Amino acid sequence: MTGRSKARSPGRDGRARVLPARPGLRCVSEPAPRVAVVGGGIAGLAATAVLAERGVGVTLYEREGTLGGRLAGWPVELADGSAATMSRGFHAFFRQYYNLRALLRRADPGLHTLTGLPDYPLRHSGGMYDSFARVPRTPPLSALGFVAQSPSFGWRDLLRMNPRAALPLLDVRVPEIYARLDGISASDFLARIRFPEAAHHLAFEVFSRSFFADPRELSAAELALMFHIYFLGSSEGLLFDVPREPFPQALWQPLARYLDGHGTRLRTDTPVGAVRPVADGSLEVTAEGRTVRHDAVVLALDTAGLRQLVAASPGLGSHTWRERIARLRTTPPFLVSRFWLDRPVAADRPGFLGTSGYGDLDNVSVLERWEDEAHRWALRTGGSVVELHAYAVRPGSHRGAVQDRLLARLRQVYPETVDSKVVDERHEWREDCPLFHVGGYHERPTVRTPDPALMVAGDMVRTDLPVALMERAATSGFLAANALLERWGVQGQALWTVPVRGRSAPLRALAWLGKV
Repeated sequence: MTGRSKARSPGRDGRARVLPARPGLRCVSEPAPRVAVVGGGIAGLAATAVLAERGVGVTLYEREGTLGGRLAGWPVELADGSAATMSRGFHAFFRQYYNLRALLRRADPGLHTLTGLPDYPLRHSGGMYDSFARVPRTPPLSALGFVAQSPSFGWRDLLRMNPRAALPLLDVRVPEIYARLDGISASDFLARIRFPEAAHHLAFEVFSRSFFADPRELSAAELALMFHIYFLGSSEGLLFDVPREPFPQALWQPLARYLDGHGTRLRTDTPVGAVRPVADGSLEVTAEGRTVRHDAVVLALDTAGLRQLVAASPGLGSHTWRERIARLRTTPPFLVSRFWLDRPVAADRPGFLGTSGYGDLDNVSVLERWEDEAHRWALRTGGSVVELHAYAVRPGSHRGAVQDRLLARLRQVYPETVDSKVVDERHEWREDCPLFHVGGYHERPTVRTPDPALMVAGDMVRTDLPVALMERAATSGFLAANALLERWGVQGQALWTVPVRGRSAPLRALAWLGKV
């Protein structure tokens, strides 16, 4: 059950909703149960933290050498001899990510490792430029303010819109919004509303591509949920924070020390090969030829990793559950390109810029504006560290050609880089993000599985809460830990979300009219 809490909201939104922790013991009884968490990304770390804090013996298995999952980082040596940290690129830590922030506060109570960027600018190749810096944060003024200030919206465009088709956006509830909109694509939904084409590109296609997906494939329910989280559901707004240092130094190394202090066994470079249920209700985990029995397991893997492990564990779950896992899909390839340039970009360039209409290019980050490691390199060399993202790259594209096109687009967006020489460059190609395709909501796994000792966590998991992206990963990890703690009579972790329905009673009434 959700409701407003008498406790103080974790953000500025006094209407944030809390799911109170289920009452119970503060710690597990001896002998302490043993749990394996498979996957050291956000979801796995969230589950591990809650379990370890309550005395559970946790072993965290991570196939890579570092923690963080899709926010991991690793050391590289540049062509000039400099030491640097490469990663899979920029991530925005929005202020309505209450549960992710609760996880990070374990090691950094004041969140001093995060710093805010002053704007979320969006630029179209046609010359239009949108900003959220002066947009009110409290709904519905947030949406109205954006429309009023944006050059993408003209009065004639607004008059041509189909307001009845847009009514579902005024009262987004989970899971009801999936019953209404999961059957159509984000692209078709925008066409049905008749949004101005420029606004479509700048304001909404940018958001839909945050899921690394083509809007023609993405469920409209996910787009509506994003609209709720950032515009009409929450007063936290669209401004966000970023880490002051690379992900390992800022986030995961401090959290690893915290978990180690709570008795967690962190086993990096240790892929799990299979999980086998045992007749007594426990589960055996096989990793690197060694099999260990655990009282419970949390599978906190990416989509491909989950499919692979379940396929290699024939007795796990039910036949129907296993078939659903096998049908999970991933998004098209995406590219993160980072360039160390020998001269700086213009001083007025923002730390982050969302782009549209520039071919493959989806955004540009100037890392020295906010990341200290990049700032130190830029001060020492007089250059800039620039990162470019390309989402939903067409499968089969020549990767070298895409990389070259991104650099050419950078020189179009920031012409001062035309004469810059590339000191070094790194390119990360991945295709492991979950695809929230049209009609796929009920195919997604839930946290609980047919086996009460087996949980699933990750950003592909169906939580029936208004969360998305990194916040969905953290929330699902907390939910997985809570479900196991409930079995042992132990109090779990309280969860926070943005309001679970439309914020305004008059707007909810309008949305209701759209249903009749």
